[in-house]
Amino acid sequence: MPQVREEFTLHNGGITRTLSINGICGTSNVSLHEPLPAGMSRDKMLSKWDKSFLMGAVKYPSPHGEKRVVRIADVFCSAGGLSYGVREAIMACGLQAESAMAVDIDPVKIEVYRRNFDPTHFSTRNLWYYSITLNYSTRTRLPRFSAPPKLLAKELQPAQGEVDILLGGPPCEGHSTSNNVTLRNDVRNKYYIVMPAMAVALGARAVIVENVPGVRHDHRNVLDKATGLFESSGYYVDEAVVDAMALGIPQTRKRHILIASLHTKPDIASTLDHLNRPRRDLRWAIGDLLDIESDNPMDTESDLSEVNKRRIKYLFDNDKYNLPDRERPDSHKDGHTYPSIYGRLRWDEPSGTITTGFNTPGRGRYIHPERQRTITPHEAARIQGFPDDFEFNLIDGETPSRTSIADMIGDAVPPPMGYMAGVAALAALDPNDLQDR
Repeated sequence: MPQVREEFTLHNGGITRTLSINGICGTSNVSLHEPLPAGMSRDKMLSKWDKSFLMGAVKYPSPHGEKRVVRIADVFCSAGGLSYGVREAIMACGLQAESAMAVDIDPVKIEVYRRNFDPTHFSTRNLWYYSITLNYSTRTRLPRFSAPPKLLAKELQPAQGEVDILLGGPPCEGHSTSNNVTLRNDVRNKYYIVMPAMAVALGARAVIVENVPGVRHDHRNVLDKATGLFESSGYYVDEAVVDAMALGIPQTRKRHILIASLHTKPDIASTLDHLNRPRRDLRWAIGDLLDIESDNPMDTESDLSEVNKRRIKYLFDNDKYNLPDRERPDSHKDGHTYPSIYGRLRWDEPSGTITTGFNTPGRGRYIHPERQRTITPHEAARIQGFPDDFEFNLIDGETPSRTSIADMIGDAVPPPMGYMAGVAALAALDPNDLQDR
């Protein structure tokens, strides 16, 4: 049974986290500019720690000697929310993290990923058509690859045999319950099968796959097929739907996590128990960002149409959080099932799910609780669990378009969820592979 232990203790002027995974142990700390009571409760200590993480204050001591380098590859990587969390887990237990490979079809996202993680190898190729061979049969009890998958992209081939943990969040729109067009029978769903193929081709020791909960009900049975391909290739598999609020993320977001390992069966439920956090509200995450004066596009509000400005003003003038039908577009006036659209957030509750549409009130409950505007990209990133030191900039320092930033933030795996998945994956690896060199 994998052994995980996370502890927090007070030290002079700060808090130290100790993370132990199967006997491999590391410490990290934050310094606080305020006195801390000796009898501080665990929940309050966790609140201080996690808020300091959001503000970019967590420090990892330099490893002593030649610590084991854990190499990760991230396909469908986007800006790297999943990578950030997994890298945090690696560093928190005293190991070194290195990005061996990154793949995303969007060149803007790859540039942002490169700026933050500097992967050794990267590509913007379409994984299904140009990067890997993928032939499998479902005629046996477990689906099996008809021939060993091979990497076709020459720029990625050097990563073969160099990857400890493979990450991926395949396109999930086809699985989403909000997709009323393809109803989980979307051709994009086949990209989920890329994950076991890429794992075998790279020789990855462990794999983390993230998606929406609806992947369990996909009409093409991609989850069952992928699980079968992992198992017939020698991997042990665990999967679960993870509630973001159980990890202290202040939003009502649930994601499906699959973890596969060549050494032993991962245990997501046990890891969640060890890393649980109290429920947080919106004020905890963004209350300190109320009136930031900055020219940074991350801290500027959206340009809104006059009609949307009027709708927002109505909510504040009448102290309401849901817009009445009479104030909505004509298509909503005869009834609708979207009460959160044009809705105002509450300080003392979590946010709803942050999506790529947080720039406009017509895409969800994204109106600030106290200011007549939608939430800023900085606030949306905080709600997702991105720390302030994550850079949503290109290699040359330029800022992508507002639409691109919203896509990267809204589509991201919250880093704290990546931390949990990273801990579970590390716990399922052979401890001998993680010892000091």
